[in-house]
Amino acid sequence: MLPPSNGKKFSRYMEPLRALSARTGTPLPSLVASFAVLHELTAIIPLVGTFLVARQLGIGERVVRGIRDGSINVPTGDSDDGSVTPNETWVYETGKRWIDEGEQMAGRLGRRYGIFGFEKGQSKEVNGDLKPEQGTFTGPNAGDIANVVVAYGITKAMLPIRIGASLYLSPAFSRRVVEPVRLSFVRLFRKSPRS
Repeated sequence: MLPPSNGKKFSRYMEPLRALSARTGTPLPSLVASFAVLHELTAIIPLVGTFLVARQLGIGERVVRGIRDGSINVPTGDSDDGSVTPNETWVYETGKRWIDEGEQMAGRLGRRYGIFGFEKGQSKEVNGDLKPEQGTFTGPNAGDIANVVVAYGITKAMLPIRIGASLYLSPAFSRRVVEPVRLSFVRLFRKSPRS
């Protein structure tokens, strides 16, 4: 049974998973476990990959600064007169929200693992010069923090693709990984001791 806090969030995926279970003959609990694992993998892999690409290209700070000050052109196709369209406003507002969430995530990771210029176990109040100031980051690892923020935003934007891929790959992942692991544990605990 799902906890009440996660039940609502997870419930929107249950009906597609039940239909997929019926269509493929895969047990629902195994399918749910497969979906959960794949959903996390489809978040971690693009996050790390995008971070590495952004770091290699050095684009993190420019993208963050451009979204914060609105200097990045967003091709929406709505207006040619130079005015800001509702789509551009939505893109900038969403981008700013994802930047804030990405900064918080970078801070949590930095404090937990001692990366991005944070001390391991550093308190939340002591951020030193790693706080963004007027749309730019300062400090020796500012570029890495900005790259994490960009990777977070791109991973968030990929959510519909990630969900679709997780649903599509869940039956095969269940049959090839989850069920064999589950059956191994069942056999391990059902073995009777030999006399």
